[in-house]
Amino acid sequence: MLSRDLIKKRILVVGSNGLLGQRLINFFTAQNSNQLLGCSVEGESVVKKVDYIQCDITRRDQVKNAIFNFYPDFIINAAAYTNVDQSETDRELAWKINVKGVEYLAEASRVLDAHLIHISSDYIFDGLKGPYSETATPNPLCYYGRTKLASENVLKISGAVHTILRTNVLFGRAEENRPDFVRWVVNMLRSKNAINIVTDQINNPTFVGDLVQAINKVIDYKKEGIYNIGGRDFLSRFDFTMEIADFFNLDKSLINPILTEQLKQPAKRPLNSGLLTLKAETELNFKPHSIREVLAIMKRELSL
Repeated sequence: MLSRDLIKKRILVVGSNGLLGQRLINFFTAQNSNQLLGCSVEGESVVKKVDYIQCDITRRDQVKNAIFNFYPDFIINAAAYTNVDQSETDRELAWKINVKGVEYLAEASRVLDAHLIHISSDYIFDGLKGPYSETATPNPLCYYGRTKLASENVLKISGAVHTILRTNVLFGRAEENRPDFVRWVVNMLRSKNAINIVTDQINNPTFVGDLVQAINKVIDYKKEGIYNIGGRDFLSRFDFTMEIADFFNLDKSLINPILTEQLKQPAKRPLNSGLLTLKAETELNFKPHSIREVLAIMKRELSL
């Protein structure tokens, strides 16, 4: 009989063309212990070294075919409608992707007894009493937050084996992705463009590499339930920007402090937010990086 250590884990990455999805594909393909399949709504994969199928998670038939044909041990849902402001008007599509898509993934996961790992958000909270633990009471302020809370509730009643990882202010690089917050700040300031940054939104920004490591720990330890994943440092978006400017020796005078209400965004944001990660550090051996450590990593990766 083959040792279970010699049997490759079958991992389906849903939303494999996004920032997190690409990083997951690169991480797991570097290991020999996995059989990997990527899927996204687009016709082809932006990462060429992985088996890939097109799948629209708002279509129950496509979700069933993708999962039943591959028969995964683990499904990582990195797909989401993440445009917070657009969610206020494009509510039907946001709900289809963020809630119905999770429902369809959970249905198929339950049939095969696959372990579904789902990414949620600190936007399920109102930002009045952050940072938040896993047991804090949700109270979303915007429609995007409502869809993410609904996705968690769908999973909880689905009967599927699942893990929910809540995160906030995800940043980092991928080969084929629009610039994240760090690269945007660096590009703008190097071009001598002034930028307006809010001083009243507080989080612990999450490096995408740390989130990938947390997902890998969930798989290794087969942990279920809810875990908060975030960075080591809690700071305002303005202070985050100042850290970036300081690290890359950029002109801080181009950074203008403003309040969130001055942006007049359609969706309300949780202001005093962030996620406490003690549970993940204890049970998953999660070790988040500091902002300065991540900026050093990104400088090497991107030659910034």
